[in-house]
Amino acid sequence: MDSIAATKLVQRPDGTEQLLLRQARITVKRGPDRGKTLAVDRPRVRIGTAPDCELPLTDESVSRYHLALEATEQGYVLRDLGSTNGTHMAGIQLVQAVITGPVVIELGQTRLHIAPSDDNIEIPLSPRGSFGGLLGQSLKMRQVFAILERVADGRTTVLLEGESGTGKEVAAQAMHQMSSRREGPFVVVDCGAIPPTLIESELFGHARGAFTGAQQARVGLLEQSHGGTLFLDEVGELPLEMQPRLLRFLESQEVKPVGDSQHRKVDVRVLAATNRRLLVEVNEGRFRQDLFYRLSVVCVEMPPLRDRPEDVVLLARHFAEALGKDPDRVIAPDIASLLAAYAWPGNVRELRNVVERVAVLPELAMRLLEQTADDAGAAPPTIGGLVNLPFHEARRRWQDTFEQQYLATLLTRSGNVVKRAAEMADLPRQTFHRLLRQHGVKEP
Repeated sequence: MDSIAATKLVQRPDGTEQLLLRQARITVKRGPDRGKTLAVDRPRVRIGTAPDCELPLTDESVSRYHLALEATEQGYVLRDLGSTNGTHMAGIQLVQAVITGPVVIELGQTRLHIAPSDDNIEIPLSPRGSFGGLLGQSLKMRQVFAILERVADGRTTVLLEGESGTGKEVAAQAMHQMSSRREGPFVVVDCGAIPPTLIESELFGHARGAFTGAQQARVGLLEQSHGGTLFLDEVGELPLEMQPRLLRFLESQEVKPVGDSQHRKVDVRVLAATNRRLLVEVNEGRFRQDLFYRLSVVCVEMPPLRDRPEDVVLLARHFAEALGKDPDRVIAPDIASLLAAYAWPGNVRELRNVVERVAVLPELAMRLLEQTADDAGAAPPTIGGLVNLPFHEARRRWQDTFEQQYLATLLTRSGNVVKRAAEMADLPRQTFHRLLRQHGVKEP
């Protein structure tokens, strides 16, 4: 069987390195789009009914963003994006799978055939091991650097996706510093930290007397960013009712403070970041599809640290040096082995915190690292075990544990009848099924 072994590192005659992507062809074998094909010519493609999918379908039983296909050295990774009706292969429902040969998959009423082709495409890799404050020699980071280098200087809206602690704000700062706006302000807005009732006046400002307590006019953060860059961190937390106003601003570059009748022109570049899968949020109706289009003109996936283990010791030595310590002493071989073996659920931020602890208490370094690994494997998480993580990551893990136990308990109480359990939870049956799959709760 031919392999879809998707990527391979090659060296060109001039000494530069490129990532060789072996193309695959996706063919619709059944469904309303029968005969439609897509030649996979990029590291990641999406399939669904949304018009911006690389393979858009018209099958009403397919979700807007149904699944994604990502090229890796192991093969193509197929990932269901929280679809309503699921993704199936040979009668097995998939959440994620590595495809290493020609396969047939089914989504809704549509059947797809994925097969390798004989064509290869070169994917640019940056020759550098850093971009601003971002460090990395891994292939994944060099792909990220290559994209950021191309889009840093311009007005293009960029969406940075990835888990908490992967360096999304650092990437945004680097793009700002490497752009012609570097002399202008870099304003950060944490959409998850501002109360929903205040976020409109925070972003757009307000006139004096616009609401109770507004004793003087206030310039909003969008206007404060004039001539520079506005970074919308955790944009996935933006309340649904605020999303149309942000969309209008992105299209018009005009602000109207709350309680004011005048529109003001501003010159702002917007970068955004989220630790949520916004495609899943769109499917669930929690995020506007048109706003997602506007924010993700360029979409950059910041890889988790566990997917680039070759960068762990490099980063640890950098953090030790930044603390004024000798990296060779702080990151001794036994410490380096422990660091490299750990999965780093808190990503680069967690690594930095651990290196600081090791640097301050070297005599306890081994015990601290071993305890860190033990805590990571413990379940369910406790508040004490989560306080070392950033707020959004800690909340996500706590929520995941709650949802998993809640679903399993309701399923048991309902006698393993999903319809009855969904009614007890006051959720649509399709949503309940999706949550069971998402959290690995075995369905009856």
